[in-house]
Amino acid sequence: MKKSLSGKIFAGLFAGLIIGTAIQYLFNGVTLMDTYVLGLAEGAGGMFVSLIKLLVVPLVYVSIVCGIVDLKDITAFGRLGGKTFGLYIINTIIAITAALTVGMIFQPGADANLAGTVSETVTLTTTETPDIFSLIVNIVPSNPVQAFASGDMLQIIFMAILTGLAIQALDSRGGPAIKTFKMANEIMMKLVGLVMGLAPYGVFALMIQLGATLDANTLMSVAGYVALVVAMLVFWIFFFYPMMVGLTTGIKPAQFLRHTREQILFSLSTASSNATIPVTMRTLTDKIGVSKSVAGFGVPLGATMNMSGVSIYIALATIFVANAFGQPINSADLFTLGLTILLLSIGAGGVPGGGVVMVGVLLHQLGLPPEGLAIVAAVDRINDMFCTSSNVVGDTAVNTIVAKSENEIGVEENDAQPATATVS
Repeated sequence: MKKSLSGKIFAGLFAGLIIGTAIQYLFNGVTLMDTYVLGLAEGAGGMFVSLIKLLVVPLVYVSIVCGIVDLKDITAFGRLGGKTFGLYIINTIIAITAALTVGMIFQPGADANLAGTVSETVTLTTTETPDIFSLIVNIVPSNPVQAFASGDMLQIIFMAILTGLAIQALDSRGGPAIKTFKMANEIMMKLVGLVMGLAPYGVFALMIQLGATLDANTLMSVAGYVALVVAMLVFWIFFFYPMMVGLTTGIKPAQFLRHTREQILFSLSTASSNATIPVTMRTLTDKIGVSKSVAGFGVPLGATMNMSGVSIYIALATIFVANAFGQPINSADLFTLGLTILLLSIGAGGVPGGGVVMVGVLLHQLGLPPEGLAIVAAVDRINDMFCTSSNVVGDTAVNTIVAKSENEIGVEENDAQPATATVS
């Protein structure tokens, strides 16, 4: 029997991790391994991620336009957008509240004495918390070409919404434009399928890099912090989201997890919400049966602003650094910290390492030692993997809930068992 794509990705993930770990601990210093094998893995992994990202901007733009022109009632756009945006914000607020509560209870880093353990001072590249008003103003691009070139998702989403609304306003005269965008969308979906066929090999190369660069001593010094972050993110992925979907849509938690298996494995390997957009789209439309109009609008928006995983990560990382350097956060500061994390999580790019930058900004804002950023960065790859999975599974959960409320979930065709959320 032919292996499923998710099974191949799973095999590539573990095989790559085992080989990478062996290179670090058994063949360290061997030129053949360090130069050629790791160099080849780095090149192959980088090319695969670039190939995925190559699809992201056109896929986002085209899918949102198609999602809007597919709306039978244009007034549904306001309702759909309001539900999606509202659930993303609520999800992030719940995640921040839970993370701060867990952090204050378990106090990660409280028993550590890390002051003076870092030899270098880390220079922060960003020193200002994102201004919510500036964030809103900058959604409107002054140069559309620059917005596409820089991959500014909020600006691209804004232009796509305008384009879709303009085509809708043309009524029957917009038929040729609708056909063009729908054909472009089919082409993008085909490209996604072709690129996903390479996923097992890309994941294999990426995990070789990860296994070969883990520093055991650094990991041991912050093991409690890492375990707490990972445990909370795992709870969010495997319990919180499936339960919320089960309570609101009727889809069983085990069934929801089965649908998102490929998405979880892919996001663990790439640690990029943006790179996982094509996989999330396919999970929603092909496996869960969510309509393309809901998925096309909600998924790109979620990749930009639904950062519940990042929120949990940076909240616990900040508490860890504060405790480890003997400057614990007071209960009175929790509200301000939570609001700042909300703004930072929306501004965090859906790319690997985005959380580290946000932690750096927070450390600066709170007057905490910037040296703590180096410690957080040392284990970022592990935490970033799980927080990305939490982000993208959250996108799937929110869009599934929205689709159910809009009666936009159909019969699943690609599974042996029919989806329980089938609309009658």
